[in-house]
This record gives sequence, structure tokens and C-alpha cells, in this order.
Amino acid sequence: MDYFNELERETERLYEIARKARSRGLDVSTTPEIPLAKDLAERVEGLVGPEGIARRIKELEADRGREEVAFQIAAEIASQAVPDDDPEEREKLADQALRTALAILTEGVVAAPLEGIAKVRIKENFDKSRYLAVYFAGPIRSAGGTAAALSVLIADYIRLAVGLDRYKPVEREIERYVEEVELYESEVTNLQYSPKPDEVRLAASKIPVEVTGEPTDKVEVSHRDLERVETNNIRGGALLAMVEGVIQKAPKVLKYAKQLKLEGWDWLEKFSKAPKKGEGEEKVVVKADSKYVEDIIGGRPVLAYPSEKGAFRLRYGRARNTGLAAMGVHPATMELLQFLAVGTQMKIERPGKGNCVVPVDTIDGPVVKLRNGDVIRIEDA
Repeated sequence: MDYFNELERETERLYEIARKARSRGLDVSTTPEIPLAKDLAERVEGLVGPEGIARRIKELEADRGREEVAFQIAAEIASQAVPDDDPEEREKLADQALRTALAILTEGVVAAPLEGIAKVRIKENFDKSRYLAVYFAGPIRSAGGTAAALSVLIADYIRLAVGLDRYKPVEREIERYVEEVELYESEVTNLQYSPKPDEVRLAASKIPVEVTGEPTDKVEVSHRDLERVETNNIRGGALLAMVEGVIQKAPKVLKYAKQLKLEGWDWLEKFSKAPKKGEGEEKVVVKADSKYVEDIIGGRPVLAYPSEKGAFRLRYGRARNTGLAAMGVHPATMELLQFLAVGTQMKIERPGKGNCVVPVDTIDGPVVKLRNGDVIRIEDA
């Protein structure tokens, strides 16, 4: 405890020096720009606000999980009374509600709540009913698939809290999403999950809020000049939220939709691969996934083919030197392969994401077969 108290005292001492320096008026700001925050609630308030929300978050955290807190906070902010039900004020509250909820989900440590959501608007369906539209931007990627998916679900929760109708897309708008996904993968970059056209059509037609966004790439679509879509360019943020969010994380979205008793999300069961109760203890067959070698560049080494024997054994956990997107490899393995070094980028079969190599000697060393036929485990590089 003395260690943490010392950290706090020293930090406050340094901030006091910074305040005195800034008070001279020689910088753009007269105070240090980065506010101090001791916990998640204070980080959220400092990052996106609104003022005073930290206390309410702490109250709810006492007996609820983080996701439940995010949904409750979103509903409370969005449903505040607005004079004469002013649409602009209602939009501002919905925008604030979604950003605050997303900041709670991402623990107030990534840029997604600020830069991943461009704006939130209340728009009209062609039958004159009003619905909620969320404009996503590229930095929504930093939230991660689950948080991006739940931000769409939170938007639906906000929609219901303020009494708006669902988004009712027409055929050209649905086909626009299908084309954008195909163009994004062919002209921009691969998505973590490559959905089939019918999967995109289903999601685009069933999601109760409009998942749209700012143009992120210069690539133009053929489904042009749509009345409710402001750009003819690819909307990368919207695709990330829909595909790597809602579609890829369908089981989690469905789980929270059921917990919150949100109607209109049952269609996600078509994406969920979870076995139904009562099917018995059948053996789970894990199929080989070749996606990680499909797009490999000529000359890059392949250490193992999909699900073949003799490849890496995967152990989940953390070492002190493994941060985000890092994979620990035993130093003896690095020495034997004569290729892997600190920082070498690798792609593995599951979960299929890229990562950087760092040495970790607390895990099991490689099991090798020697020329004389002996099979041994090497622990010392």
C-alpha cells in the first residue's frame, strides 16, 4: 500500500510543478491538459463526461457488471427531459449517452468513444416515423469487436428509451452495405470476418438503428446518391461496427439482448454457433481454419499448416512483457527456428489475429524429435 501511496504523492507533486509552470501563461493552456483519474468512473467522466457521472457510475458498480452499468447509464442520460421535445437537444443527449456507455465498456482507455463515433442523429423513415442513426468512424476499431457490437445494441436501448421507431431500410440501402463489404475487402483491407452477402443483407435489414458513418476511403460505390446516405464513398467505420462487431460477435450481442429483454434481435441466432441445451455431451469437432495462410505473401515462412501435428501449443495467459497483441514464445523455440526474434510479426490459426513475438521462459519449452529418434523437451536455449 505504501508503494501506491508514494506513486500518488509523487504524481501530485509533479502536477503541482506543472500547474505553476502553466500559470505563467507561456503555453496554450494555463493548466495541465491531462486530468488525473483514480478509477474507471473518473476516467469516463474525464474522457467524455457528462459532469458528475462518475458518482452515478460508482453507485451502479456496487451491484452490477460493467455491461449492465453501461446500458443503465445510457438510458438515464438519453431519457432526460427536453424542453418541447427539441430534436436537436434529444440528439445531443443520445450522442452523449452512447459515448459515455462506450467509454464504460472500453474502461476509458481508448479513443473509440471520442473518435470512433462521429455523431448520433435522429432521422426520418420514408413513412415519416423517426429513428436513430449512429455515424461510426474508423477509430471504432480501437474499441474491439465486442464493444463495437455492444455500442450498436446500446444505440437500440437508447432508441427505445426515447421512444423512437426502428430503422426501416429500403432495398437499395441494404444492397449498398453488401457492395461496401465486398469493396472494402477487395480495395482496402481484409476484415477479421468475411461475411456472406446474405449475412450482410440479414444484418442490414434487421438492425433496429441505422449503422452508418463518415467516408473513410476514396473508393466509390455503384449504389450512389441514396437519399439517406450522405456519401458515395466506403463507410469503413460502419462496416467495422456491423461486420467485426454485430455479425462476428453475434453470440455475445444475443446474450445481452436477451438479458435486457430487447426485442428484434432473435435473428442473431442464425450467426450463433452455440449448441442448444439438451443435445447431449457430443464431442466437439474443431475444424481446421486455413484463413491465416490464404493471403500469405510469397517468401514468408509457414511454421505449421492448419491443425497439423508438430505446430505450436497455445496457452492463454500473460507474462510481464506481453502487452496487447503480443505472443510469448519460449527462447529455445526462437533459437531452434532461427527466424523468430523479438518483435517478429506472426499470424496464428486461432483466433486468427496478428501478433508480435516476445520471449517468455516460464512456459514449457519445445518438444523435439532428434535424429536418433529420441523425443525430448528443451528448456534451455
